Amino acid sequence: MTYREQLAPAATGTLGVALVVPRQGPAGIFGPGCELCAQLAAEEVNAAGGVMGRALRLVTVDGGAPPHRVAAEVCALIEAGAVQGVTGWHISSVRRALAPLIAHRVPYVYTALYEGGENTTGVYLTSETPGGQLRPAMRLLAAERRVRRWYVVGNDYVWPRHTARAAHRYARESGTVICGESYLPLGTDDFAAPLRAIERSEADAVLMLLVGSDAVRFNRAFGAAALDQRALRLSTLMDENMLVASGVAGTRNLSATAGFFGALATADTLDFHGRYAGRFGPAAPAPSSLGESCYEGVLLLAALIARAGSWAVTAIEGTAQEVSYEGARGILRLTGRHVRQRIYLAEADGLDFRVTADLDAWTG
Repeated sequence: MTYREQLAPAATGTLGVALVVPRQGPAGIFGPGCELCAQLAAEEVNAAGGVMGRALRLVTVDGGAPPHRVAAEVCALIEAGAVQGVTGWHISSVRRALAPLIAHRVPYVYTALYEGGENTTGVYLTSETPGGQLRPAMRLLAAERRVRRWYVVGNDYVWPRHTARAAHRYARESGTVICGESYLPLGTDDFAAPLRAIERSEADAVLMLLVGSDAVRFNRAFGAAALDQRALRLSTLMDENMLVASGVAGTRNLSATAGFFGALATADTLDFHGRYAGRFGPAAPAPSSLGESCYEGVLLLAALIARAGSWAVTAIEGTAQEVSYEGARGILRLTGRHVRQRIYLAEADGLDFRVTADLDAWTG
């Protein structure tokens, strides 16, 4: 679809949705799966009659571009009447550029895990925050894996920085310490300095707050340096596609925490995988937690508009707490503007994950 075609007002009988997902940069590894999962959701919504009698029409925006450019493109789509809602997986820097400009104009469903604290009117969030994701995982690893010293490696922007601040609190709660931190630009491919710092720190665990291909390259370097023999890794942003890209030698002693893993063998998850494979075939990117979040983003946006009978933010705000939707994780509901959800811990088993714990028991 050309840019001119994207800016065309939504046709009568359709409802335009800006799907903001990365097509470039470190997070570009997630883009194809995000687009396919969102497409599946839109097709299922349309097959069931659409929203307010209108068919959903996805307009993809490259969320891997600089945040100000993404915000300008989405605003242009809204002003042209081409879209009546926004959803997708993109990093927090993009969300922070978008939310102040669009949230009072159209509903915005943000599907990426993030640092917490977003409460802008018109913004609804489907994914994990540190309090429900990182905190119980750190408590469990302190108790069951005897972790005492953490080292943080993250990209240098808002999500890793704010999450690391929370990690300092969680470390104190679990009787552990954070003994060092390294922050690197997005797109880093040289990890020699942080690897040396990790070795000198005598950390027995590394908290990875790296995005996409940066995390893949770090995993490879970590394994090549044999640091996996002395320290485990915990990531709050690691999916099956990243495991495959990291290679078996880069995934030893690696754990991740998320609300969805492909290895979850629930009826809802198995059904979702079956529909995804039936639609896109076995060669399609794995519908990981990040892609699945975009499936949920489309479903939640459709449910919010349908329940309010309008895409006006004021109308949606009045009915949002009555909204639920059913996706690959079962029936989910909003509390405030966040979706209530279960969070799991998984360990890398070669190029796949093995779910080892439901973290509900560690959230107290």
